[in-house]
Amino acid sequence: MTVVDVCSVSFQYGRKQKPVFRDLTFSIEKGEIVGVIGASGSGKSTLLRVIAGLEHPSEGKVILSGKTVVDDNICLNPEQRGVGMVFQDYALFPHLTVAQNVAFGLHRLPRSERTVRVQEMLELVHLSEYKDRYPHELSGGQQQRVAIARALAPRPSLLLMDEPFSNLDADLKSSIRCEIQDILRKAEMTCLFVTHDHQDVEAICDRAIKMQAS
Repeated sequence: MTVVDVCSVSFQYGRKQKPVFRDLTFSIEKGEIVGVIGASGSGKSTLLRVIAGLEHPSEGKVILSGKTVVDDNICLNPEQRGVGMVFQDYALFPHLTVAQNVAFGLHRLPRSERTVRVQEMLELVHLSEYKDRYPHELSGGQQQRVAIARALAPRPSLLLMDEPFSNLDADLKSSIRCEIQDILRKAEMTCLFVTHDHQDVEAICDRAIKMQAS
């Protein structure tokens, strides 16, 4: 099953601006982990924002799980796309506990279901015993896992990750890569993530998409 179809997508910030990228086409199958790699300024993070609905392409079409989410006539809001996103700085809420952060996107569920889902996610990322702690009480790797649990909790069809390892010490990276790959495989999650590090791709990805500045 194809989860992502990006069809001849181009993006530029204004009509007089040079395109950030142009005529980009690729597909991602269910359960694939795909890296987006390229030099700074090649549009890697912008591509994620276009897929998530945070930016609008100048041309082209994006289809998620068989549903067109953006083309010349349609542009669904981010919350309608079934996409989870982990930002480079994790964007955890400092005033909420780990459990409250994970529960944040589950407000539509009944309380009992919400509690069960939060516990499932905390077990998946091995943070059950940290559920009452606040983000500042966690290591960088633990904060990252909370961000992933929060993104996975609403059961998105696609997870987008922007430079997920850039804020981690070099010594942590190799172990965290293995942990993240294990989490994604156990969740059977389709994932597209941006990186500038070829070692990230080699350690985690099924394949990579290389972007070049236009």
